[in-house]
Amino acid sequence: MKNKYLVIFEELEAAIYSGKYPANTTLPSENELAEQFETSRETIRKSLNILAQKGYIQKMKGKGSLVLDLQKLQFPISGLVSFKELAEKMGHTSTTFVESFSKQKASPRLAKEMQLNPDDLIWKILRVREINKEKIILDKDYIVEKYVPDLTVDICKNSIFDYIEHHLNLKISFARKEFTVEQPTEEDYQLLDMEGFQAIVVVKNYIYFDNATLFQYTESRHRPDKFRFVDFARRSEL
Repeated sequence: MKNKYLVIFEELEAAIYSGKYPANTTLPSENELAEQFETSRETIRKSLNILAQKGYIQKMKGKGSLVLDLQKLQFPISGLVSFKELAEKMGHTSTTFVESFSKQKASPRLAKEMQLNPDDLIWKILRVREINKEKIILDKDYIVEKYVPDLTVDICKNSIFDYIEHHLNLKISFARKEFTVEQPTEEDYQLLDMEGFQAIVVVKNYIYFDNATLFQYTESRHRPDKFRFVDFARRSEL
């Protein structure tokens, strides 16, 4: 059974997404929420802290909890979530277009980065992500074929993570991420609706199974006006 503060967090999260608590308004006070959910203020504080950590609210001293604008898609920096999961959670209409799909040998640079054997093959996939009729993400995926066999274009249009976890019954555990802001390439301008933007946010993901096997490298290129990358950091003494 879930802890009560997690249940309350999920209910408040759903209420924010549904528009019950619009952006730039405040949530009910801690006392009001404690009465509504029949719990203690301490439990409510735990729920509100999670909302704040995930970028839904800003706790204002003496003013309560301000609901933040969620129009930008929120990518959790320290989390590992698929595009399909993110779009569904945000309630957006999304489509994935597979621009290219092939099985081949990795380049020497990629083979070294992914710790591949000389005879290992990779899936090379180029996907464009469309949200609300705008093409705003370009994903370049490189997946070790021996770990993820029988991949198809239809699987890539749906969710590779879903295929790995629910059809191959493998556990995706963690990722190492690198963030940069770069000038868009000709490919970015060709495949994405860049609308004159002169920068693109690049997220490089090295993704591992729970046995610490690196099975996927993805370079994900995001139009900068549509996303905010959120995380929670706690100060500690060095």
